[in-house]
Amino acid sequence: MIEATIATLAERGFSRTTLTEVARRAGLSHGLVLFHFRSKDNLLAETLDYLSDEYRSNWQAALSAAGPTPEAQLLAMVHADFSPLVCTPDRLASWCAFWGESQSRPLYQARCGANDADYNQTLTAICEAMNDRYGYTHDAKRAARLIRITVEGVWLEMMTLVDPYSVQEALKTVLTGLTALYPHHFAALAEAGSATE
Repeated sequence: MIEATIATLAERGFSRTTLTEVARRAGLSHGLVLFHFRSKDNLLAETLDYLSDEYRSNWQAALSAAGPTPEAQLLAMVHADFSPLVCTPDRLASWCAFWGESQSRPLYQARCGANDADYNQTLTAICEAMNDRYGYTHDAKRAARLIRITVEGVWLEMMTLVDPYSVQEALKTVLTGLTALYPHHFAALAEAGSATE
């Protein structure tokens, strides 16, 4: 049912997603969906929880596998944002639906605020480690914010452009931003166009 909700959000948007459409897409009766979730608001809240938990697990797993250096950790965080697990057209469109619908903002903040704070703190700590280890002098909080909004902006463009670019191009775009912040660590990678190594 959650996957059917994600697909429905992607196709119809937040306000036009209905329990009836989700039930149809999932191959279930409207009554069963209503019995399980009680309301559209509950269904959307559970879907948002699912997306948020999936996103958090994905970047945490990438970070755990990255190794001890801050540059490897930073690259792992960026790659995680473009993983096939979380970077699909339906998932990106669902995130955009939640972000863009004013009535969903309190729901989003209540359900995702802690996960977002954890992500932001982790990214800031990595940027601080880049400063401490390599002598960069960026404000770590601003550098982390710049990286995050670059990723989110690329996600948004991937959803809204008439001729959207590929995930590989999206990664290269974010690597260009990392190169501007940390030229001694990401310039060669960006120039080689190797965003996945």
